[in-house]
Amino acid sequence: MNTFMNYRFFFRSSFLLAILFLFLAGGSRANAQGSDCTSNNVPNDTQGSVIWAPAFCQEFNSTTPAPPDQTVWSFDIGNSGFGNNEIEVYCGPPGFANNPSGCPTTFSTSNSNAYIDGSGHLLVKAFTVGTTWYSARLKTQGFVNFKYGRIEGKIQLPDTTNQGLWPAFWSLGSNITTVPWPGCGEADILEVWSPAVLGGPGPSGNRSTLHTASTDGIGVQPNGQFTFPSGQANTAFHTYGMIWSANMQQYYIDNPLKPYYIATTSNLASGDTWPFNLNIFLLMNIAVGGTLGGTPSTSTPNPGVMMVDYVRQYQAAPAVPKPTLGNPASITVKAGATSGNTSTLTPTPTPGTGFVYLSCATTAPKASCEVTTNDPLNTHVVNSSPPGAAETATVTVTTTANSLVPPSLFDPRRLLRFPFVIIAVVLLIVVATLALRLRRRVSSLVFATATLLILAGMTIASCGGGGSSMSPPPPPPPNGTTPGSYTVTVYAFTESNVSDGTNANADASVAIPVTVN
Repeated sequence: MNTFMNYRFFFRSSFLLAILFLFLAGGSRANAQGSDCTSNNVPNDTQGSVIWAPAFCQEFNSTTPAPPDQTVWSFDIGNSGFGNNEIEVYCGPPGFANNPSGCPTTFSTSNSNAYIDGSGHLLVKAFTVGTTWYSARLKTQGFVNFKYGRIEGKIQLPDTTNQGLWPAFWSLGSNITTVPWPGCGEADILEVWSPAVLGGPGPSGNRSTLHTASTDGIGVQPNGQFTFPSGQANTAFHTYGMIWSANMQQYYIDNPLKPYYIATTSNLASGDTWPFNLNIFLLMNIAVGGTLGGTPSTSTPNPGVMMVDYVRQYQAAPAVPKPTLGNPASITVKAGATSGNTSTLTPTPTPGTGFVYLSCATTAPKASCEVTTNDPLNTHVVNSSPPGAAETATVTVTTTANSLVPPSLFDPRRLLRFPFVIIAVVLLIVVATLALRLRRRVSSLVFATATLLILAGMTIASCGGGGSSMSPPPPPPPNGTTPGSYTVTVYAFTESNVSDGTNANADASVAIPVTVN
C-alpha cells in the first residue's frame, strides 16, 4: 500500500514538474521573441500625439561575441542565386543544418558572416574566401511573425558607390510556403545598390518597393525614393522604418512623422491584390552581384559590413482617435455624365496622429467611385498635421450611360404581321408573272392595280390593321446605371487600424446620397 502511494505520488510529482518545465521553456521562448524590450529597458516612443509601445526588440546587447539568437533568427543558405542571379554563398552560424561547404565550422568573429560583436551590434558581413563570396541572410521565418505597427531597424551600411554589394532590410508574407512570391507580398524597407546599376541610390539614399502579384519584380510604381540631406549618407547609422496599418504602409528614415513614401490599396492596378494585411516575417542580408548588385571588382568593399544596432516593432497604445468626416454634399448626376458627379469633404483627424487612408464604395449599379486628396505624398491619404491648410478629399462617382436599344426583330407585333408580309410578297410575284402573259396594255393595268392593293395590304398589316387591340411593347430596360437613389460611402483607416482592412472595420465612415437621373 505504501509502495503504491509513493509510486502514485512520484508519478504526479513528475507530471507537475514536466508541466512546470514546459511552462518555463515556453516563457523562455517568448522572452527571446519579444520581452527583450523589457529586459533591455526599451521605453515607449511618443511621436506627435501617438504613443508607440515596444512589442518586439532585438537589441544585440550581448557583452561577448556570439552567433545571433537562433530562437529568433533562422538563415537562408546556399548559392542558388535566389531568383536574382546572385553569386554569394549564404552561410548560417557554425553547425547550422546543411551549411554549405566553405562555411565556418567553429565560431570566430573573423570567419562568421553574421554575429553579435559584444558591443551592442549585429554584424552581417560579405567577404571572399579565395574567389568565392560568402555572406548571410537572416530571417525570423518560423519563429516570429509580425502584423502591423511600427517596424524599424537602426542600421549602418557598407559603401555602395561601386558595384558588387546589395544590402537590404525587408519582409515577406508568412504564407510564402502556400502563396509563392510575389503573391505573398514583399515590402522593402531598406534596399541599396550602386548608382552604376539601374540608377541605384548608392550611399546617398534608399529605395523602398512593394512587390505584389501583378507588379512582380518591378514593384508598385512609383516606388519610394529617399535622398539624404547634404553631408549625410547611409554609411552612418540611420533608422529605417515603416508604419504599417490596414491598407496602408508609410516609409520613413529617422523621423516617423515625416514619411517619404506612402502606399495604399488604392495604388494598385485593377485586378491586383493587396497582400499586406496578413502576417509577415523580417529579413536582413547582403547580396553580392545579381540583378541590382552588379559585378564585384577590386573596388567593392571586402568585407562589406552591415552593422545593426537594433530591430524593433512598436504598437500604438492606445489606438489613434477616430477622425471625423463631416457632412459632404449630396450628388445628383445623369447616368454617364462626367460632370456634377463629385462631392468634397474635409476630414479632421486628431492633430499629430499621422496619416489617414480614405476609400469608398457605392450602391449604384454599374458604377464605381474613387477618393482623391490633395496630399503631396499620396492622393489617397490625408495628413493629420499638414504644413498648411487642412487637406481635402474629393469623391467621384462614375456611372454608366443608358444608351437607346434598337427595336428587336422579334418584337411580338412584328411576329404577328410577318405572315401577312410573306403572303403579300408571294401575291406580288404571282401577279407580275401573269402580267407578262397578258397583252401589254391590259397587263400594265392589272399589274398596277394589283400592286397598289398588295402594298395597301402590307401597309395596313404593318400598322396593326388600324383596329388591333394589341398594346405597344414596354420600353427596353436601361442598360447602364438605373436611375434612382443610392449612396456612396467614404471609409477612413487610421495608422493604428489593425483590422482585416475591410470596410466593415474602418475607423470612421460617412454616407453621401447619390441621385442618378
